[in-house]
Amino acid sequence: MIFPEHCKYVGRASTKPCGDRIYALSRYLLRDTPEGLELLEITLDSDQKTSMRDISSSRILACPQEIFTYPEKVQLNDRTRLVRLALESGFRCTVFTGLEENMTFVLDPDLSHFLTVHVYDVIPPRPTLSASLSELEGIGLFGDLSVLFDHHIRDVSQVQADVFPCRAAGYTRTLDADPLYGGERVAGCMTSVQLCTECYGDDFELVNICPLDQIREEPFLARCCRAEREGIGLWNGKFGAIVHWGAGPAKIAWSVTEVIRQWGTR
Repeated sequence: MIFPEHCKYVGRASTKPCGDRIYALSRYLLRDTPEGLELLEITLDSDQKTSMRDISSSRILACPQEIFTYPEKVQLNDRTRLVRLALESGFRCTVFTGLEENMTFVLDPDLSHFLTVHVYDVIPPRPTLSASLSELEGIGLFGDLSVLFDHHIRDVSQVQADVFPCRAAGYTRTLDADPLYGGERVAGCMTSVQLCTECYGDDFELVNICPLDQIREEPFLARCCRAEREGIGLWNGKFGAIVHWGAGPAKIAWSVTEVIRQWGTR
């Protein structure tokens, strides 16, 4: 796969205001032909120090019949999405236009070398960790990490239980608003156990809904309400990051980059 690290390396040749000279940063050229765009890899004259330089050599990477121009503007820094879109196009090369009219391309798209990070979260209410990752990915924050996120979202509303954690999720009987009378099935976690035991004794059955109980793959990111569990390391033999229930985008983004960094040194 060829996917330029930055759009500044990709030039577009539709007119010739400076003759055949090309901007100094260009490494690839999207050139208009009667049949459509063609993609060239170019080498510029290294002896020239001007902003516009002569081409010393070039080779065609993709002909017009192999190129698809994506019809909508995209966030060029969301590199994982662009590779996915390029795969969906069915063409060897997909050309993208960014929000500011910059251009780039993906040639021979391939996700096999991307690292998959498994994300464990629950609904309802909003799966804060999973949703925040999708939003951060959408603005291109993880663009240079070559990472895929595989989201494992458990729907707690489908759990067979009598009592659920809190009203915020829309449940009708919850630990934060209703008493226990004995014998209930409680959908909850370690914190729920502590609350029930301290207030009502031990006459209840726990259905564990903590995202940490779902972890089966690594590296992972998982959400948990226990502050003492937060951090990066092993959980039941799997490596990843446990992120606090109320963590903000900055902490979530840091956890992603740090998990990937440490995973690469294992």
